[in-house]
Amino acid sequence: MNVRYRVELSQAERDQLTEMLRGGKHAARKLKRAQILLAADAGASDAAIATSVAVGESTVYRTKRRFVEGNLDFALSEEPRPGATRKLSGKEEALLVATACSSPPEGRARWTLELLAGEIVKLTEHTELSRETVRRRLAENALKPWRQDMWCIPQIDGAYVARMEDVLDLYAETPDPKRPVVCFDESPAQLIGEVRQPIPAAPGQPRRYDYEYRRNGTVNLFVCLDAHRPWRSVKVTDQRTARDFAECMRDLVDVHYPQADLIRVVMDNLSTHFAGSLYEAFPAPEARRVLRRLEFHYTPKHASWLNMVEIEIGVLRGQCLDRRIGERKKLVSQIAAWERQRNEARAPLAASPAPARRS
Repeated sequence: MNVRYRVELSQAERDQLTEMLRGGKHAARKLKRAQILLAADAGASDAAIATSVAVGESTVYRTKRRFVEGNLDFALSEEPRPGATRKLSGKEEALLVATACSSPPEGRARWTLELLAGEIVKLTEHTELSRETVRRRLAENALKPWRQDMWCIPQIDGAYVARMEDVLDLYAETPDPKRPVVCFDESPAQLIGEVRQPIPAAPGQPRRYDYEYRRNGTVNLFVCLDAHRPWRSVKVTDQRTARDFAECMRDLVDVHYPQADLIRVVMDNLSTHFAGSLYEAFPAPEARRVLRRLEFHYTPKHASWLNMVEIEIGVLRGQCLDRRIGERKKLVSQIAAWERQRNEARAPLAASPAPARRS
């Protein structure tokens, strides 16, 4: 630590750090860095700062250096932590997940970690893969190949891998407003009404509702999710016909992305999810106009989990629909409120298939 770094904050920076320390939700390490910078600006020595903030002198030194060499945001942010690069790339991890969900080799009742490691070595350019690497990646994806009640993919062939890599390549692209990637799917929702009025919650007593309920039919939810920015849209329809699908695609082109040159849509292989649905719904010139700005990308068969929008549908059900809603009008208004709040808060995606992370 031969170089001495002098911290001189502007009044605006002092105000920003002071406001940060007064309240709000911030990481403890970030708050300590703010205290270090304010104390250094006041002329305190590194030893005195380290004692008052309860950190090491090396932390004080690094924080001051990052401020002098960079700026305030750089000084408050985390430095890259040491660690080995992940052994498996995003695509290779997705391939591991798909393999673990497929039928085991002939003569074996189930996949083991050793068998999976050997199979991935065969399918990739790796010369070896440890049992522990396979175990960690499976644990991150909540997979236990030795379980007999797990969901399985019947077969992984060339078409499966090609579609999987096509979708993952879209997710890995640099965001381009002119060529957005939109994940699309639909999900049914039941309209469940009350037979008797629920009893509100009270101190020491949870809300109570009767075991009987009234079914008022079902509706369909068309959900769109931008893969590269925190935006989602939910449309409630009575059915999920070819015309309903076509209307959603036209909304993408004319309402949600009017300035885009080409909209790449990721979706599953449902019978209505094809260009022909637009020709069934619209006159040929209108269908061609819409399709010229759309490009369809399909998830592999039995692998709709690769579609990010399924994660968002799970969030929608957990945050908004996990209750009895008996009227279509109320369901529409509640979903609209949820969508508006999520978009205004710029809520990020909860997760993504096989992300590239550090070990």
